[in-house]
Amino acid sequence: MAICTQSCSLFCFVSIQTVLIFSLSAPGTNGFLFPQHYTMQYWAGRIEQEIDRVVRLVSGVQQIKGIYNEKRNQFEIKKNSPKELVEKVALDIEKLLAKKRKALERLARAAEVFQRANAWKDNIKENEIEYYDAKADSEYADEFDGEEGAQMKSTSQQLQLTFVDDPNFKNQVNYSSTAVQIPTDIYKGSAVILNELNWTAALEEVFIQNRNEDPSLLWQVFGSATGVTRYYPATPWKPPNKIDLYDVRRRPWYIQGASSPKDMVIIVDVSGSVSGLTLRLMKTSVKQMLDTLSDDDYVNVGKFSETAEQVSCFDHLVQANVHNKKMFKRDVENMMAKGTTDYKTGLEFAFNQLLNKSSAPRANCNKIIMMFTDGGEDRVQDVFEKYNWPNKTVRVFTFSVGQHNYDVTPLQWMACANKGYYYEIPSMGAIRINTQEYLDVLGRPMVLAGKKAKKVQWTNVYQDNLGLGLVVTGTMPVFNLTMEGNMQNQLLLGVMGVDIPLNEIKKLTPQYNLGANGYMYAVDPNGYVLLHPNLRPKIINFGELVTLDLLDAELEDENKQQIRRDMIDGKPGEKRIRTLIKSIDERYIDESVRTYTWAPVNGTDYSLGLVLPPYSFHYIRANLSDQILQVQLQNNFNKDFESLLPSSFESEGHVFIAPREYCKDLQLSDNNTEFLDNFIALMEKVTPDSKQCDNFLLHNLILDTGIIRQLVDRVWKNWDLSTYGLLAVFAATDGGITRVFPHKAAEDWDENPEPFNTSYYRRSLDNPGYIFRAPYRDQNSDPLDPVNDTIGILVSTAVDININGKVLKPAVVGVKLDLESWVEKFKILASNQTDNRQGSRKCGPGGACEMDCEVNSDDLLCVLIDDGGFLVMSNQKSHWTQVGMFFSEVDSSLMNTLFNKSFYKRKESYDYQSVCTPTPNSNTGAARRGVFVPTIADFLNLAWWTSATAWSLFQQLLYGLAYNSWLSIDDVTADDMDSREVSCITKQTQFYYGNRTVAYNQMIDCVNCSRLFSAQRLSNTNLLFVVADKMMCSSCETVKLSQSETGSEGPHLCGQLDSPRYRRGPPTCFDYSVLENSADCGRGFSFKPSLGVLMSLQVLLLCLTAGPQLLPTPFCL
Repeated sequence: MAICTQSCSLFCFVSIQTVLIFSLSAPGTNGFLFPQHYTMQYWAGRIEQEIDRVVRLVSGVQQIKGIYNEKRNQFEIKKNSPKELVEKVALDIEKLLAKKRKALERLARAAEVFQRANAWKDNIKENEIEYYDAKADSEYADEFDGEEGAQMKSTSQQLQLTFVDDPNFKNQVNYSSTAVQIPTDIYKGSAVILNELNWTAALEEVFIQNRNEDPSLLWQVFGSATGVTRYYPATPWKPPNKIDLYDVRRRPWYIQGASSPKDMVIIVDVSGSVSGLTLRLMKTSVKQMLDTLSDDDYVNVGKFSETAEQVSCFDHLVQANVHNKKMFKRDVENMMAKGTTDYKTGLEFAFNQLLNKSSAPRANCNKIIMMFTDGGEDRVQDVFEKYNWPNKTVRVFTFSVGQHNYDVTPLQWMACANKGYYYEIPSMGAIRINTQEYLDVLGRPMVLAGKKAKKVQWTNVYQDNLGLGLVVTGTMPVFNLTMEGNMQNQLLLGVMGVDIPLNEIKKLTPQYNLGANGYMYAVDPNGYVLLHPNLRPKIINFGELVTLDLLDAELEDENKQQIRRDMIDGKPGEKRIRTLIKSIDERYIDESVRTYTWAPVNGTDYSLGLVLPPYSFHYIRANLSDQILQVQLQNNFNKDFESLLPSSFESEGHVFIAPREYCKDLQLSDNNTEFLDNFIALMEKVTPDSKQCDNFLLHNLILDTGIIRQLVDRVWKNWDLSTYGLLAVFAATDGGITRVFPHKAAEDWDENPEPFNTSYYRRSLDNPGYIFRAPYRDQNSDPLDPVNDTIGILVSTAVDININGKVLKPAVVGVKLDLESWVEKFKILASNQTDNRQGSRKCGPGGACEMDCEVNSDDLLCVLIDDGGFLVMSNQKSHWTQVGMFFSEVDSSLMNTLFNKSFYKRKESYDYQSVCTPTPNSNTGAARRGVFVPTIADFLNLAWWTSATAWSLFQQLLYGLAYNSWLSIDDVTADDMDSREVSCITKQTQFYYGNRTVAYNQMIDCVNCSRLFSAQRLSNTNLLFVVADKMMCSSCETVKLSQSETGSEGPHLCGQLDSPRYRRGPPTCFDYSVLENSADCGRGFSFKPSLGVLMSLQVLLLCLTAGPQLLPTPFCL
């Protein structure tokens, strides 16, 4: 009942509060009162009782407890001891990694011996080398024409291989040979590459020996510092994109193994002389440089001309993680060129960043300055004397970018005088190689450290390029042990790697005995998870690590922060906490108790954890032996087994079985009917005690099959579901059985056949009572037809049993309500009528009656909303098509009030594993990448021809003609050419119950129009019962609350500078050696056109600008 102000009424002078009191004590214009609080309590009680009566009666939730007790002799109650479980699995992981470490050490030793014994050949010929070119048989090779394609095909003819399918590799492989991949931009016929191929061929025997000793070994890889990748077993190369940009030296595992952590400051010259193509080269170079950094590194990026400043909001070095690097790349793209060059300003900025005494975390290892400029005359020796000499603790690398006539001697001198290296980047094609070769310089102290540096490191999680999925890699550096005269060679030969799929580690962890809400997880020294049920990247960028922090995999709180810190520090521990948990469908949040137990994995930097809810400290283990099946349960087992057959579905209900690996020979299938057929066929051949089967999984499945079959016979078949307004009744168990009755209801059953992966199952275990869930809908969902579409509301509850004081929840049962039937029932229960319509209206002494949800549906809104804020039921027929929507989409002002009145709390978090449609690049066009294309207007503009852009374009043309790179495609951005979707961050918002449970006769003040509402939680359910005046005016519209997932850049990174998340860097650092020889510091060349070329260009420019009026025609011809 709305109360509105009339401009011509006497009540204009009465306050809204007075009108409200009057309305509650006397009838309104329609003669009805808003329901009083005791009426609301009465209605709520009736609804609670009816829900409990129907679900308890039809689902058999009490009877199934009795069935478990009857079958007590067929199963044992086992205990999950958290500490023992963690220690056992940690030991198993330690043993697994130790076997891989042994293989790595053997490979690294052999590689160093083979290279030292190999004699360098200056005149080595390509036809002298026999190897399998992995690209030769790939689709990628067929796309090449001309010389490159011919080169690839001729090489492939030297060694032809046959391949066999291997499910462990998820690929076709050849076990008797290795394969070689060489980056596209490296010439295969060079002496360096041919010599590399020559000596690495001997690794083949060691690869094979390793596999013979450990058949579980998967990819074994040697990544050479020259760019050659040799891996075993051989398989054709499958580039992730049409243009193959794979270079092993840019892979995360190689970068981590090739050098110690880095503190890097990149400074970019943005003076006015840096324009056009040169500025574009610099921006791309910086972004490529950032890609050579890992999460163990720290970085900042600055720009300078007359002054210097950081390009982003970071005022000190920050961790080079994926998110920070993306921010740097975005801000680098916005750099503009202006002013004059002042090297002193830029270098002082860099030294202050590296040498200040900030408390902010950093790598505290290799200190590096990377300076990108187009050239200059000043050596700024005084800066180096002040900050870096005589110890030279900071290496300086200089990059001369673009084609120009500046003297590069000062840049060469800076690098050589500060143990760095000088590089030139004249065009796009030079960027990738020249921004990664600095790793060779940083590797010198590591090589000279010898055995001290021969440590196995384990990487973060990343996507394997050959199809294994998510992996971690053990790496070990390989050193050049040859002598140069009397001096030790200081070159890194490369990095050896061995892959371990996460699934292989996951197999070592218990799963099903932990229950649906128990799990194991593991973190690395950065706090990133390598095991976690929420580690589910939807799309993977091959160039990026999969970095999901434990505090992002779960909802963060102070307890988890401390647990994470202890795990990173390698401390064991255990803690019972109350925490927020996001549902698997990411729509709900539950507040539940969890026990966290953790311990380090010895021999690694990893730490392992276990999470258990209180009801998962014990579990059922069936003990059905062959003897029991054959003697005691012959008849019953046959009936149980027959209930799995499709022929029994009509009478017993439809069965779904969880797609678990019950037996090794069981063929898995995404089609559950097909999987069930495969399971039945296998069961007819093997016994449950067969060694090829997992007895725990198989016996529990058989036990649960019998329990649910008896539930069907004893309870479900006895009721006419339509009498109770039900579409279906169902049960699901820890053993993996889901049965839906009747059979026809399975046609609309959309739940995952694996109960552990369903929201209703997991939430029922964590919440007492009955959990309601409407089919999810949003504004983009297809419209429902209330006449033809049957809408079902899922109601589930956990089966809790207590055996000798041990509490377990081995199953969930429930019903599916027919919305139409239950809306009618809801309206009767929330009214002054009885079920048979013979009750009397509740009227006051003055003859005024209270409104109810049935008779007064035109004036009174009555709804049931679940604990996530989604509409479950309404007395308004217009709302039927909105059932399952977030209630703010239905009535925004009422939902806003419920939130403000603390019926609901809001939790915002970020999903770092989302998928988004990429934003189109505004610079895309039909022209070759990396080439500026002037317009007709530019050609007709006199100023354009005298600009730096025109001169830069002419230089690029001449350079391209000289070095055959004018028409080359800019391969720097090519790996995004085929991307239809990209990984991104989204912001998620969930609502959950707040502290308030009841509110009666509250007012929603809407300026000139107000509404009354009452709300009360229904006990033993996740429902909120709300009664309110229907909306009679538009002035109550407020900011609409949203539960939709939205695109985001994540939390403001600069706001986190004062409290960065704790991490621990590698324990060793190799950034200095007294034996290092820094004489090789780069010489390069500068593109300097001849005098004739310069004169010709000047004449051409003069003719174009002056025209024939000033110069004779023959002169310009």
